[in-house]
Amino acid sequence: MSTVFADRIEAARRLAAALKTFRGKNPLVLAIPRGAVQMGRVIADELGGDLDVVLVRKLRSPFSAEFAVGSVDETGWAYVAPHAGSAGADDAYLGREKHAQLEILKKRRVAYTPRRLPIDPGARIAIVVDDGLATGATMIAALHAVRAKGPAKLVCAVPVAARESLDLVRPYADEVVCLQVPETFYAVGQFYRSFPQVEDQEVADLLNRQQAGADG
Repeated sequence: MSTVFADRIEAARRLAAALKTFRGKNPLVLAIPRGAVQMGRVIADELGGDLDVVLVRKLRSPFSAEFAVGSVDETGWAYVAPHAGSAGADDAYLGREKHAQLEILKKRRVAYTPRRLPIDPGARIAIVVDDGLATGATMIAALHAVRAKGPAKLVCAVPVAARESLDLVRPYADEVVCLQVPETFYAVGQFYRSFPQVEDQEVADLLNRQQAGADG
């Protein structure tokens, strides 16, 4: 039976323990907003690293906003999942959806880090964190975006993932750390007893909080 986490904070603490080899090596923890930023704050503090976000958005299926048919990063690079066509996402639809998600990314960058540039992962250990992998599409875009900036090592870290999604993600990272790979996977939220939505203001507050006052 797969473990159910109490909440994202518990999952983050367990994930930080699995990442302890990076403690004291000044890692850069890059969380995928919005849910994973709570986790990223905990992990960065426990490993003695920095926290920032990697901004990516899933490309939504035309028939289900929760189902990803791909993803896009801030540069406009897009990953299109193998199942996109069968899910009804043709080239014209994907073009429109990509444009819509890029507009959201622009607004989020302004909202999250209005007074500074993103932290450069170049030549650093970069740990990309999410609260789980359903299709893996968002994580693939995030890893691609960070890889382009030349990290010394690129790590994907998640508490739980669908097995097929984990296999899709592996080629994009130097190392993958995943606590649970359940046989049955419907949605990330099924593995958390508490899985509330995280608001933009909380993300901004977590990014600006000094480590001395952080949770963890």
